Amino acid sequence: MSKVSVLVVDDASFIRDLVKKCLRNYFPGMRIEDAINGRKAQAMLAKEDFDLVLCDWEMPEMSGLELLTWCREQDSLKAMPFVMVTSRGDKENVVQAIQAGVSGYVSKPFTNEQLITKVKQALHKVGKLDALINVAATKTVPAFANDSLAALTAGNAPVVAPTAAPAPSKGLLNSPPVKAPAASSAAAGGRGQGQLRLPNGIQQCVIKALSLKEALLVVKRSETLPQILDSAVLDLEQGDNAEVARLNGYLHAVVAHEPKPDSDWLQLTFRFVDQDAQKLDYISRLIARGTAQKHYIPGA
Repeated sequence: MSKVSVLVVDDASFIRDLVKKCLRNYFPGMRIEDAINGRKAQAMLAKEDFDLVLCDWEMPEMSGLELLTWCREQDSLKAMPFVMVTSRGDKENVVQAIQAGVSGYVSKPFTNEQLITKVKQALHKVGKLDALINVAATKTVPAFANDSLAALTAGNAPVVAPTAAPAPSKGLLNSPPVKAPAASSAAAGGRGQGQLRLPNGIQQCVIKALSLKEALLVVKRSETLPQILDSAVLDLEQGDNAEVARLNGYLHAVVAHEPKPDSDWLQLTFRFVDQDAQKLDYISRLIARGTAQKHYIPGA
């Protein structure tokens, strides 16, 4: 029996890669192709047969909704399962997708399990699921082994922090860099340095750990303490090309880094609020550089 074929459509390369990895881990016998937007997917669907499409909504050249509408106008694609995977989860957009003929809807953020459930439901309707399950049962690949998709979608995956010492910051916005804590402190095993712009001023920070959901920062204590829920901007500069990402977020937690009342260092949990694909791609690449290193788990 021929393999089940799935087309993953998203303009963000790291999202495509994570979704494909999730599918391959759970369905070893699945053939998976990808496209960077609706227009590329349209050309592929016109030439090849696919059993399922997993598609983002917002993409250049042709959106997911436009691709879905085109598919339902083609005799050969009218019954093909089409699952929308998108952050557009409000009622109006869900109704719009249903009216266009969508088979399923996965709202971001989502977990691996939620994605796989939708894929199973879609393939079951066209009688393709049993063949995949039988193939998967003969493989030894774990369903959700070391997958970064959970970090992207649910925020429950480990936050990666390499053990290498941080590179010195160039001091964005001309602010003088601070000295990192001693070897037993957060700087040891840190990911680098950055700059945190708070309502009450600018503070240099050590990036202790990083995920697609949040950053764990260490800052030197000042006269004015950072406040929980304060909005802030993290200027993150990494790499030889001095690439800079300005990440918007808020302070989710503020604690003393040392177990004493006169601690000179504070540990901040900075939650990201950006949904920009380029910024997420930048963070994803930083995380990928440290995947072989130790992990930090929030709340552990």
